[in-house]
Amino acid sequence: MSDGLTLAWETALIGVGATLILDLWTLFLRVAFRVPATNYAMVGRWIGNFPRGRWAHASIANASPVAGEPALGWIAHYVIGILYAGLLVLVGGTAWLHAPTLLPALGVGVATVAAPFFLMQPAMGFGVASSKVSKPSAARLRSLAAHTVFGLGLYLTALLEVSVR
Repeated sequence: MSDGLTLAWETALIGVGATLILDLWTLFLRVAFRVPATNYAMVGRWIGNFPRGRWAHASIANASPVAGEPALGWIAHYVIGILYAGLLVLVGGTAWLHAPTLLPALGVGVATVAAPFFLMQPAMGFGVASSKVSKPSAARLRSLAAHTVFGLGLYLTALLEVSVR
């Protein structure tokens, strides 16, 4: 396999692994503490409305439904995880892939909370950093915790990948 293809493959595996760890964390919270999980169908609805020229909504729940929106949302969730892993590789360099360290992974994980706070949540009608939801502080804390767990997942998945090479 070429170096570029190997790099892309390793990055994709790290992104998928970190996203899976995030999803397991979310499942644990839902089962153990009844913490509501993200409805990825609404993410799919948001993305599915892009071709219709709709980027922002007063309420994504009231937006026009899109065929296959649950699948579209879940696929987007994992693609975004892979893209964030690519950001980590850009920040940490390929050297990080061969000797992963926790701080860059956590830093990228925490930094990626900016995307939902300043792009997705406002565009879906939730306001900047969930300012329009009933409990904004709780929503912000859940987002920050999720992205921190994702960052930890980046690190753990990279360690696993290095150990099996």
